[in-house]
Amino acid sequence: MAILKALGLPAAQSNQMAGLTLLALCELGPNNPWSSAVRSRCTVTKGIMNHVREKFGKEYAPNTRETFRRQVLHQFVQAHIADYNPFDPGLPTNSPRAHYAITEAALAAVRTYGTHNWKPAARKFITEHGALKVLYSPARDLRRIPILLPDGQKFRLSPGRHNQVQKAIVEEFAPRFAAGSKLLYLGDSSNKGLIVDVAELTRLGVPITQHDKLPDDRERAWLFLIEAVTSHGPVSPKRVVELKWMFAQCPAGIIFVSAFPDMAEFRRHAPHIAWETEVWLADVPDHLIHFNGDRFFGPRGRN
Repeated sequence: MAILKALGLPAAQSNQMAGLTLLALCELGPNNPWSSAVRSRCTVTKGIMNHVREKFGKEYAPNTRETFRRQVLHQFVQAHIADYNPFDPGLPTNSPRAHYAITEAALAAVRTYGTHNWKPAARKFITEHGALKVLYSPARDLRRIPILLPDGQKFRLSPGRHNQVQKAIVEEFAPRFAAGSKLLYLGDSSNKGLIVDVAELTRLGVPITQHDKLPDDRERAWLFLIEAVTSHGPVSPKRVVELKWMFAQCPAGIIFVSAFPDMAEFRRHAPHIAWETEVWLADVPDHLIHFNGDRFFGPRGRN
């Protein structure tokens, strides 16, 4: 699995099934050194699946044959890890003698694993053949979530429900409840510091290493700490204490907001939300739910 990752395979093709497939293509058992890897003809069922069962005790159901073929071997061929029908190129597509073999280039790299030559060999492979995860990245980019900032800047967030809520916070919450504010921090799962206004955060005495979304209302000197909640993480009493301690040196008034995609998600977390904080639902963006305190909407006291 480590070899496949180093040779540029995506996560889905560097999992256990893929790792066992590579071992089968190399005719390696659990006690063989990598230097003894060889290139040979391997069919899917009698070659790869039988090898995995006999050498590693891993039993795959017969109907997973297509999974090996469609989710591992096809990608191995695209990544230049394996050749298709190299010992009989004229075979028809549906031939029962269809087979795979590790490529000469991949074999040369694999044989060096565990030695000082491994890293240079892996780099040479990537340089000559490219990384499949890079080739696949445009397809992943098509699923990324576009987000438009008030100043016209455009970004794309990783796919996922959490980032859908972050998009709604910036594009729907801020114009309604923090008009004229500036986004000071926005994190993404693939880039925790996607947007960081270091100068402004430093001026406010904010610890800039923390992963919070911070739309800042300049006119009223309010700082919004907004937690996008999908599976965990509402502004709980414990979180309030932690944040107040973290932002003790910040002169701005702080407003705590738990942002949810919808009412169903809010209901799941309602018992854990701190009083004197706000709740916002992305599917009804014009309204806030105020957890009653000493004022309707505004910063909490410092005590």
